[in-house]
Order: sequence, then structure tokens, then C-alpha cells
Amino acid sequence: MLENPRSPRVRAVAKLTKRSARHETGLFLLEGPQAVREALVYRPGAIVEFFATPTAIERHGELRELASGAAVEIEYTTEAVLDAMADTVTPQGVVAVARQFPVSVREIFASSPRLIAVCEEVRDPGNLGTIIRAADAAGADAVVLTGRTVDPYNPKVVRATTGSLFHLPIALTTDLSEALDLARGADLRIIAADVKGDDLLAARDRGLLAEPTAWLFGNEARGLEDSALRLADMALRLPIYGRAESLNLATAASVCLYESAFAQRSSDPRSGTLPPVTVR
Repeated sequence: MLENPRSPRVRAVAKLTKRSARHETGLFLLEGPQAVREALVYRPGAIVEFFATPTAIERHGELRELASGAAVEIEYTTEAVLDAMADTVTPQGVVAVARQFPVSVREIFASSPRLIAVCEEVRDPGNLGTIIRAADAAGADAVVLTGRTVDPYNPKVVRATTGSLFHLPIALTTDLSEALDLARGADLRIIAADVKGDDLLAARDRGLLAEPTAWLFGNEARGLEDSALRLADMALRLPIYGRAESLNLATAASVCLYESAFAQRSSDPRSGTLPPVTVR
């Protein structure tokens, strides 16, 4: 059992809260039973180390079974060691270290996708994590991160995805123009979400949202630069019926992605229906 919170091994795990350490090692930190469970189910080969307190494993017995089935060894620790490793105040007694698994942008657009979320300069970890989670829930094929968008392996992003990070491909590139050229080459309509755009409901009525689409979302404070908007085929805005000044980026992105998901499934009976949404 690991008992010393100041040991080099514990410090190495704790350093993964910093982007420099994640970049240097190619590893990232997972906290809590939900994130570790999804990793064990969908990407067990990515897990390098799995740490837990005996109490946490007793409470979440399925993690022991999943780890055993994936040939992942559980390293038991004290509560103090878990606290020293984690980024959160209450890590729930479970922490893991995993290898990063980015996908190339070309690979994503070579797979004939129908729905993609492109995030340009999204800086808030909670927003990015929620957009990834919404894209997963809406059945999107992938998420593409461009510009100086926050690191998807940031602990706050990982927590906000609630496991969706392991469910769909995520690509990173600094070049928005290249990503959108690839999207257009894959016959996707590029729609920018922008307050200066046309009404989304009118576009829905015209059947435009049923087409293969790459939604482009911009920075929380500035939105999309004019240069980015010019790269899109069209821009749409969500109508606001109440007195709210605006919508949070992640909320707006969720609505846009689901509008496309509904339209695409309505126009293609072979796609089936979406599973029920679980809210938590």
C-alpha cells in the first residue's frame, strides 16, 4: 500500500494536473469512479496506473471486476495519498493515470462523418467538457479542437465530460482553415454558431440541418473572429424568447448538436432513435 503522500511516485501523478507534465509524458489524470469506469470499459489499454483506497473499492466493487477483466492492477493507497494525487478536494478515493489518445484530423474526416463539433479557441474547461459530453449524447462522430482551445486532457475538462472523453474521437490541430477544408472535402456543411447569424429555426424548416454538418463553435467571450466566420458556409443563431442576454456556450452548442441529431434521424429511418437521456 502507498502511504507516503510526498513520495516521488505520488508527486509524479500529482504533476499531471499541469499541462507541461501532460505534454512531456503523454499521460493524463482521471479522478473518480465514473471516469475510471468508462476508461476500463472503453479504453482499458490506455490505463497505466490505477490507485484506490480500500474503502472506495469496497464501495465500487464493479471497478475491481472491470480492472481484473482488463488485466489492470489496483494499487491501494491511504486517503492522504489519494488527496495528494488528485486535482479535486474530494477525489472519491479513486484515481488513475492514462495515456492520451488523440486522433488525427484527417482520420476523422476520412471516415464519412455526418455530425462533427469543431471548437475554435474554447478556453473554459467546463465548457469544453460539456460540449464533448453533448456531442457524445447527440451521436456526433467526433470533436475537433482548433486554435488555442483548452487541453482536452485538463483534469477539469476530463471531469466535465463524465466519461464521454472515452466514447468518441477527439482531434487537435492549430489550423482551423485546414480542418474546415477537410470537412468540406468530406461533404459536410460548415455551420457557425453566431449571434449575428440567421435564425436556426428557419434553417431547420428548410431541411438544412438534416445534411451532414460540422458545427463551428467559438470563444466564450469573443465568439468567432470574422476570419473564422468567413470559412463557414453559413452562420446560425439560437432565438432567445425570454430576457436572457445570451446563452452559455456549452448550452448553445448542446442545442445546436441536438437539432442536427433530431433532423438527421428524422430524415434517415435507418439511423434509428436516440437512447433516452439521463440527466445528472
